[in-house]
Amino acid sequence: MDTQTRHALKGDKFAEATKTGVSWVSGHREGVVRWVVSAVVVLVLAAGLLIFWNVRSSAADSALGAALDTYTSPLAIPGAPPQKGVYATANERAKASNQQFVSIAQQYGWMPQGVRAHYFAGVTYADLGQTSQAETELKSAADSWNRNLANLARLALAGLYHQTGRDNEAITLYNELATKPSVTVPATVAQLDLADLYAAAGKRDQARALWAKVKDADKDGMAGSIAAQKLAAGQ
Repeated sequence: MDTQTRHALKGDKFAEATKTGVSWVSGHREGVVRWVVSAVVVLVLAAGLLIFWNVRSSAADSALGAALDTYTSPLAIPGAPPQKGVYATANERAKASNQQFVSIAQQYGWMPQGVRAHYFAGVTYADLGQTSQAETELKSAADSWNRNLANLARLALAGLYHQTGRDNEAITLYNELATKPSVTVPATVAQLDLADLYAAAGKRDQARALWAKVKDADKDGMAGSIAAQKLAAGQ
């Protein structure tokens, strides 16, 4: 078979395939149109959701940043004239930032910024002595998929339990944190707090055992240094 004949046959096959394809589309025009319209709708919805997420995330970032600015605002020097953004007492600052954090948690609770706001709302509620509200907010943050944030919330929650006479619950949390530590809450930090709880409860032997454990586990670190100081002080 010569080259010209082969080219002619290929052309015929292509023409036949094209004809067949066109015939199929013609016979299924309504289905094809529906499929195309559905695909376009999905793309439009995806683009809309992405834009919505970006706008909401930007707004949440801005709100959380403003709340953190309030939370870290300086306190007034006694006798100094009033200044904007400077609070007279830590209680006033905690109250102002708490209102912001609670608002963010309510508006953006399903977003990462909202979860962080739950944590800070809990911390500021605790600063204000509102333990019930603090527990609720900290528990919400403790359920986060983000272990670093969740462990911070659990650590604060354990401290809250200890302050309110619920030492058994605090001990459980400290032990869980020591078993499943994170970057934000290393095992040694949880163990130091647990040792302090034992010391405050008069359980010196248990406290000293934990300090010794931390000292050996973190010889060159801050936690090990703190543990060594407490052992040396005979606490």
